[in-house]
Amino acid sequence: MPLEMNREVFVTCAVTGSGGTQDRSPHVPRSPQQIAESAIAAAKAGAAVVHCHVRDPETGVPSRDLKYYREVTDRIRDAEVDVVLNLTSGMGGDLVFGKPSQPLPLIEGTDMVSAEERVAHIAECLPEICTLDCGTMNFAEKDYVMTNTPGMLDAMGSMMTELGVKPEIEAFDTGHLWLARKLVEDGVLTSPALVQLCMGVPWGAPDDLNTFMAMVNNVPTDWTWSAFSLGRNQMPYVAASVLAGGNVRVGLEDNLWLAKGQLATNAQLVEKAVTIIENLGATVIGPQAVREKLGLVKRAPK
Repeated sequence: MPLEMNREVFVTCAVTGSGGTQDRSPHVPRSPQQIAESAIAAAKAGAAVVHCHVRDPETGVPSRDLKYYREVTDRIRDAEVDVVLNLTSGMGGDLVFGKPSQPLPLIEGTDMVSAEERVAHIAECLPEICTLDCGTMNFAEKDYVMTNTPGMLDAMGSMMTELGVKPEIEAFDTGHLWLARKLVEDGVLTSPALVQLCMGVPWGAPDDLNTFMAMVNNVPTDWTWSAFSLGRNQMPYVAASVLAGGNVRVGLEDNLWLAKGQLATNAQLVEKAVTIIENLGATVIGPQAVREKLGLVKRAPK
């Protein structure tokens, strides 16, 4: 296919994630205040969108507590810098099986809740964007499954659409894009959709360029997409995504390092991504341009 570089790129910063990284870097934010401050610093560095999970302030363990989402949302909205808020809805679909000789009952770490509970903080905080993990997959750990059934996605996607919050479809493999197209065809999600291509996450799509282009080529041409990869490949995928026509995601959810032996902050990762984008000859666009591109309306809770 011909090279169709994106000339107007927006950067998403994935601020803290739900992985067990809280003790691997002092820069991984834990409390709502720390998460909001890191998101605001990323926005000042050039991120148009901040993607936020929340954590228990004491332990750093990922949380679904609505009060933490409320505080993060309020702090970001009260900041002097403008940014598009993107909250996760990925938690609450976790199955952890027992050993292969006795997979049931499910064991510690299982967190399966209703569609209503998974979207409760979205309804409360009304971000402009929220994520929708568009498929079930084996996810890194031996007996853990990230569970997002078609029925669950129908229910969650319908709620998001009714709330007026734009889902960011997180696709970890080509089949997830197939399901996403079906959700749009069925009217669960509106078109044109927004997609995040998640590369190199075990055991989803590997982050080689052949697989990446297979993912890109399965995104409908009128949809907007971004992409990221993990760890050392985070910055190479900034360039790859722009060159393939997409937008960019960086942040401590996906990578802790600025360079070998040098732990990063979110702002530093955004600054490095901005430099790469601009050196390619593209322009980094801001939050208002993103709203216009995606049909978003800056809003606050009722």
